[in-house]
Amino acid sequence: MLVDRRGLTKKLHGLSHRLKQKKPIDLSLAKLAKEIERSTHCYQQRQSNRPQPSYPEELPVSGKRHEIAEAIRAHQVVIIAGETGSGKTTQIPKICLELGRGIAGQIGHTQPRRIAARSVATRIAQELGSKVGEYVGYKVRFSDQTKKEGYIKLMTDGILLAEIQSDPLLLAYDTIIIDEAHERSLNIDFLLGFLQQLLAKRRDLKVIITSATINTERFSEFFNKAPIIEVSGRSYPVDIHYRPIEGDEDDRDRDLPQAIVEAVDEAATVDPFGDILVFLPGEREIREATEALHQHAMSNTEVIPLLSRLSPAEQDKVFQSHRGRRIVLATNVAETSLTVPGIRFVIDSGLARISRYSARTKVQRLPIEPISQASANQRSGRCGRIAAGICFRLYSEESFNNRPAQTDPEIRRTNLASVILQMSNLNLGELSSYPFMDAPEKKAIADGYLLLEELQAVDNNKKLTPIGRKLVRLPVDPRIGRMLLQADSERSLHELLIIASALSVQDPRTRPMDLQQQADEKHRLFADPTSDLLSWLKLWNWYHEQARHLSRSKLRKLCHDRFLSYIRLREWHDLHGQLLAIVREMKMKPNSEAAKPDAIHRALLAGLLSHVGLYDDEKRNYMGARNLRFSIFPGSALFKKPPKWVLCGELVETTRLYGRSAAAINPAWLEELAPHLIKKSYSEPHWSSKRAQVAAYEKVSLYGLPIIGRRLIDYGPVDPVVSREMFIRHALVQFEYRTPGKFFAHNQRLIKELEKLEAKSRRRDLLAEEQVSFDFFDAIIPDGIYSGKLFEQWRKQVEQKRPKLLYLDKKDLLHSDAKAISSNAFPDYFRDGKLQLKLNYHFDPTHKADGVTLIVPLPVLGQLDASRFEWLVPGMLEEKLTLLIKSLPKATRRNFVPAPQFAQAAMESMVFGKGELLERFAQQLARMTGVNPDREEWNPEAIPSHLKMKFKVTGESGKMIEIGNDLRALQTKYAENSRQSLQAIDTVQMLEREGITRWDFGDLPESLSTTRQKLQLQFFPALQDHGQSVAIRIFESRHEAEQVMRKGLRRLFMLHLHQQVELLKKNTPQLQKLTLRYALIGDPATLKDELIQAAFDKIFMTDPLPRTTSAFQDRLDRGRPKIVTEASRLADNVTAALIAHTDLVAALTAVRSPQLKLVANDITRQMERLIYPGFIAATPAQWLPHLPRFIEAARIRIAKAGRNLKQDGQHAEAVERLWERYAARLESTQKMKGDSESIEAFRWLIEELRVSLFAQELKTSTPVSLKKMESLWQALK
Repeated sequence: MLVDRRGLTKKLHGLSHRLKQKKPIDLSLAKLAKEIERSTHCYQQRQSNRPQPSYPEELPVSGKRHEIAEAIRAHQVVIIAGETGSGKTTQIPKICLELGRGIAGQIGHTQPRRIAARSVATRIAQELGSKVGEYVGYKVRFSDQTKKEGYIKLMTDGILLAEIQSDPLLLAYDTIIIDEAHERSLNIDFLLGFLQQLLAKRRDLKVIITSATINTERFSEFFNKAPIIEVSGRSYPVDIHYRPIEGDEDDRDRDLPQAIVEAVDEAATVDPFGDILVFLPGEREIREATEALHQHAMSNTEVIPLLSRLSPAEQDKVFQSHRGRRIVLATNVAETSLTVPGIRFVIDSGLARISRYSARTKVQRLPIEPISQASANQRSGRCGRIAAGICFRLYSEESFNNRPAQTDPEIRRTNLASVILQMSNLNLGELSSYPFMDAPEKKAIADGYLLLEELQAVDNNKKLTPIGRKLVRLPVDPRIGRMLLQADSERSLHELLIIASALSVQDPRTRPMDLQQQADEKHRLFADPTSDLLSWLKLWNWYHEQARHLSRSKLRKLCHDRFLSYIRLREWHDLHGQLLAIVREMKMKPNSEAAKPDAIHRALLAGLLSHVGLYDDEKRNYMGARNLRFSIFPGSALFKKPPKWVLCGELVETTRLYGRSAAAINPAWLEELAPHLIKKSYSEPHWSSKRAQVAAYEKVSLYGLPIIGRRLIDYGPVDPVVSREMFIRHALVQFEYRTPGKFFAHNQRLIKELEKLEAKSRRRDLLAEEQVSFDFFDAIIPDGIYSGKLFEQWRKQVEQKRPKLLYLDKKDLLHSDAKAISSNAFPDYFRDGKLQLKLNYHFDPTHKADGVTLIVPLPVLGQLDASRFEWLVPGMLEEKLTLLIKSLPKATRRNFVPAPQFAQAAMESMVFGKGELLERFAQQLARMTGVNPDREEWNPEAIPSHLKMKFKVTGESGKMIEIGNDLRALQTKYAENSRQSLQAIDTVQMLEREGITRWDFGDLPESLSTTRQKLQLQFFPALQDHGQSVAIRIFESRHEAEQVMRKGLRRLFMLHLHQQVELLKKNTPQLQKLTLRYALIGDPATLKDELIQAAFDKIFMTDPLPRTTSAFQDRLDRGRPKIVTEASRLADNVTAALIAHTDLVAALTAVRSPQLKLVANDITRQMERLIYPGFIAATPAQWLPHLPRFIEAARIRIAKAGRNLKQDGQHAEAVERLWERYAARLESTQKMKGDSESIEAFRWLIEELRVSLFAQELKTSTPVSLKKMESLWQALK
């Protein structure tokens, strides 16, 4: 058997190969021998059981059976052309059987239709004297009546195509008969091309092509000039009678049943018992004609429909014997292979439903259209078998002559997308290389593939997708099929069946040129303002509602009045029914609840993705797919208010390109429905710490139309490599991320610590570059980790075994020379007693915080000593000193070259933070070089801002109030705020008191501490003089507290000794004389108070001042008996000083010598600093008794100066230099609110020096000289 030969041959070759390898083959050979024996036995049995055919002599083909048999025997392919009724369909299989074909394999016999396959199988079986399924069987969809033992197998061409997939060499057959090849359906063309390729591989295969006498030469050429045998057809003449139906399309449709009745009546005049075959385009027309014939009075007449949808039993009625007249109403199924017996008359409507692809609507349609001349002749040939026949053509002879000679091959009128789908499903290879008789153009093939890609039916490799495999099973246009599949998932199948069938027929709404306005007005009833496509639903519902209540004639009239084509509405209805049957066969169930408009439009959009448009406001039209430009059709409900995005059921080009059946759509649907078509571009990838992923802006377009202009998306899946790099760099290296992982806080602390070192040292080369950290993570983190979510999943898993895997190591991140940077050189905190303030370092010359900044809470602002911060921090001092040297005038600066070495040496010899920086520095420079820069020579303003301490004043919440370089200015500006902040502290509030006249408050501490906002604050309580009382006040500055304390304590002593004070205020003769002399100097009214205060200062205000009750009382007790005596003694001293001053003034006034005038002027300046209004209170009590001596020394000087003016001048200059230093230092100290006590002592030593230089005979209270004074000054500095 053929089916066994290939397998047996392969096994035999395998055994031969094993034998050559000297391997045992006995068992396998025995098994193979049995298989050969079984196959041979089967062959012999089939040969012995072969039926012996006989041939009806009345059939024309019987007369040529010997010629046909010889041709089949001699050639691999034979073309047999026979007219209708020649018997070729039933007799050729028997001729092949008689030739011995059908033994090694079956005789395969294809028919274009199921009804033909079944009826032909039945006929041949009858002629061979067997039942269907024995010698002869048939196989059609849903029905298989064949056996392996059979000889002849009738089938549809689609069945044979399907078998190719499992039997690519068709080894089940030794003969293939392709019947009715002239129809040139897609399946027939597929089979012809396949067989042409197969013949070379199957030399034993016989192929017989049968056809009507149409283009037989084409078949012969296609099969390498295969022989053609022509067989005549009918034996009686057929007359053609033209009976055209007048009127327009609707009129012809309306009058068609009546025209059939009239033709039946006319036929009855010739032969009242002659059977009639009526050709109609479809089921609806058959139904209407049946109804009209039943209503027409006819006796002994049987009306039988014949169409493919009927059951086999109903179809068989046409072949059964009958009495009387029979009228068969058939579609073109009876046009060729199916011969209805006993037909005398044919009534040809001239119409048929012919599948045709509409290039305009881009949809495969099944319109009713005029048949070709060849089809008309085939129909007329169905009569004239038993007697002379008559064919009534219900169209004019002119119409016949104007029709095409033959029907186009289906491949020429089919959307090639459908062809490609079928070929892909059948595994027939590429369309472009397939041997079609009429090969399609390459552009058409490319367009077909483009459409299938649009519909998601094929992938990039042109292979069928799951959607494509579903579309193959839907025998509708791919676009319509795609809509239906989407509608099934959208639950809008009911509505889509209506709309899809509407898109597949000609628009039933008519717009006559002279009545367009009226037509539009009538059609407005069905309009939907947002969608023309939804208007189909309104029209559908309206039509079927009217059809339920109106007769056919009234419905026709109503449609005419509403400018609707009744025949197109019926055609729409019929097509809807066909689609409904198809989807039900596919187990797709229409929705029972009304679908939402969005669901309907999404389903439509799935099949019309290239029919979308974006409105161009500038050009006032739509940008369509692939650079198309179109406008909304003027009859559309959307014409006046065009939406931004639109979907069009069809694009029609007249004077311009118009979009018809338009609907507004949401462009977001395009991305959902066309993921395979949209193009995406990306820009600006960046790390998003909020999303914990790399984000980018995505632009989405379809066919060049921008669906989404700029959308933020997760860039990770788009470019995992770049996203991973950005994730590591930003999230892990630059810490732009949040994670509960402990490694993160560790790494942050480590980096901050190292960055602090850089800021402190003002270098950018201590911390290793970011690439080091990046490389660390890059080596650990696997590919594909590009977001926070993925990282956390991986981290939690890997840290279970290695918890410190992601910890950065300090030694890897820090260069070796960074070890020299110590916390001593760059402290993190400024400490003064219990006060501890944070220091921040910043290295950015462009930033206002560049350098070092002290964080100062407002309550402690007043406690800080500005001079201390001139020293900055030890690590920055050397640079500052170097730049201070460079700020000196050149003449002075050249003594300290090289500046960095002098700065370093000076710094090593100074105690950091002790004293005023410029004085200490000058002292060290003088020590090393002998050159002492004057204070005025320094230029601190030339120092860069980063070498000036910055002070960031913060409020209660830590929020910055102000930042600046001038601490004193900040202290002055915020003194009141600081005071208020200080008073808000509970400890301060508890301690402060007013109205104190007695020491009844217990001990008064020098300082007190409290913690506020985690800050250790130190404050200084003091007694403040309020005149008639004292108050306890708290001060931020120790110096300020001490100054206030001295006056307040004196007042408290005076309040305790108020009787003594009153006694001292009485006008004694001594006091009266003093008052008269003081009147020449100042206000006598203040004299008493100044003397009393001076006396109390002398007796009670020696350091240390009392701060406890016992110390105060002890000092009070000891001083009480002395105060009056001390006041009297001070009065005597002041009197003496004033007398001496009066005498000195007289002496100075008497000077006439110009040379002595210089000395007199110098002494005058000296006296102005000693005796002036308020001098008693201003002069320290211990120095008041020395004033007469200082004045007397000045008198002696003026008397002696003339003897040696040069020496006097030199002494005067030396003293003046000391005075200038003192005055500058005093001004600086007062400006900084510093302690001036030591400087004040130096001031009175200057007076003692004058005594030593100008009046040695008066002696000094302490040894003093210029050298000692210079040394003392250096010590003070």
